[in-house]
Amino acid sequence: MSETKFLTPEEVSDRYRGGVSVGTLRNWRAMRIGPSFVKIGKAVLYPIEELEAWDERNRVHCRAFKRLNERVGDQT
Repeated sequence: MSETKFLTPEEVSDRYRGGVSVGTLRNWRAMRIGPSFVKIGKAVLYPIEELEAWDERNRVHCRAFKRLNERVGDQT
């Protein structure tokens, strides 16, 4: 059985290169939005598996880019 890995709010902020601040994580916890977390006493921890699942749920899929002349029919 593998051991679950956890990140602190500071480590989560670093994971997202500062795009999600510790304060934002705190606000999200209060509003019960954002990635799932575990609270043990005063310690707040984010399971890495939950962060990866949250990443997937928030993934934005883009369609492939086609050049304008390919879409309209190559008229050259």
